[in-house]
Amino acid sequence: MNESSPHALAVLLEDDPDAAAALAVQLRVLGVETRYCRHSHHLVGEVLAKAPQLVVMGLAFGEQDGIAMLRRLAECRYRGRVLLLSGVERKVARIAERLGEALGLNMLRSLDKPMRLGELRECLEGLEGEASPGPPEIRPPFFHQEELELAFARQELILHYQPQFDLETRRLSGVEALVRWNHPEAGLLVPGDFLPLLTPAQSRLLTRRVLQLAMADAARWREAGLNLSLSMNVTPDDLMCQELVALVREGWHSAGGAPLVLEITETASMEDELLSSEVAARLHLTGLEVSVDDFGVGFSSLARLQLLPISELKVDRSFVSRLHEDLQDAAIVEAVALLGRRLGIRVVAEGVEDLACLAALERYGCTHVQGFGLARPMPSEGIMALANTESPLERASGRSSTDSACK
Repeated sequence: MNESSPHALAVLLEDDPDAAAALAVQLRVLGVETRYCRHSHHLVGEVLAKAPQLVVMGLAFGEQDGIAMLRRLAECRYRGRVLLLSGVERKVARIAERLGEALGLNMLRSLDKPMRLGELRECLEGLEGEASPGPPEIRPPFFHQEELELAFARQELILHYQPQFDLETRRLSGVEALVRWNHPEAGLLVPGDFLPLLTPAQSRLLTRRVLQLAMADAARWREAGLNLSLSMNVTPDDLMCQELVALVREGWHSAGGAPLVLEITETASMEDELLSSEVAARLHLTGLEVSVDDFGVGFSSLARLQLLPISELKVDRSFVSRLHEDLQDAAIVEAVALLGRRLGIRVVAEGVEDLACLAALERYGCTHVQGFGLARPMPSEGIMALANTESPLERASGRSSTDSACK
């Protein structure tokens, strides 16, 4: 940020005047002017009157705590950034961050007191020059149910693949199929833009289409000598669908090769009615593998992992992304990896964006990794090209070896 004249405005809510004064000086150095509030009702008034780019507040103060204030900011439809000064147990700060995100607030990573100028500068990168948040943008519905029907008819729903790498071999080992809508006007849309609009019948149709497209791409890869495991997300209804099992038998197992992995979220996989003993047995007899996605986010019974035919656990990206910042997150990743080793199943670390965490993930016992830091989702042709080049893990290992030799 430009450390000259202030270009941004922050409203600061802190019950300790000395701490507030110190923070105001730091913000001034970073080009941010501040308005100080000591009481929560003053904060709401300042937000409504000044529309600041940033709200900074402690979690524990006075008559109303910071978590309650997050709800007040959401009610005011505040669109700027929110920075929490924790000064409390890290778990409490994480709860507040997740709540703020769920309420639609633009949450920054919370900082512990006392803050260092370098941490604050990194946290506020890009704040200077941002326009003051105006009234919330209200967008009309982007498309209608009829457009989704046309998308199926015109085969506008396509697949991109998130590469997955083996930490032991350092090579590309599998892919996760991700659906995209190649909209004729809006361009490439991600699942969150249209999946909530699908009817149950359309959802089942989409699962069949994803499976058929993915198996066709996998067949072309195998013909070219590339044998990769294939993962795809499924819903509870999909797991009960006989047609899905039939498609796998006809299309995947007839070709042989690497496994087909069905990914279900932890919260879904732990429901009694979802994976009954009958369904579990059928999945196993059919040769399907099951992965528990976003593991660690829900409240699951560990005993059920022993009873269900689970072949893989995917550690949620929220833990992996904070591996070097939060000892508790690192402990969770290590514990999940240990659990996977004891149960004899793969452990995939999702959301790897910083390659510096690879050594820790390998040390903990994770077997596979994926994330934007390694490779972004790509069309099927990109997977072939990626397999024929040096993998990001191999490049990272080469740099590590060179760095060690130079020391």
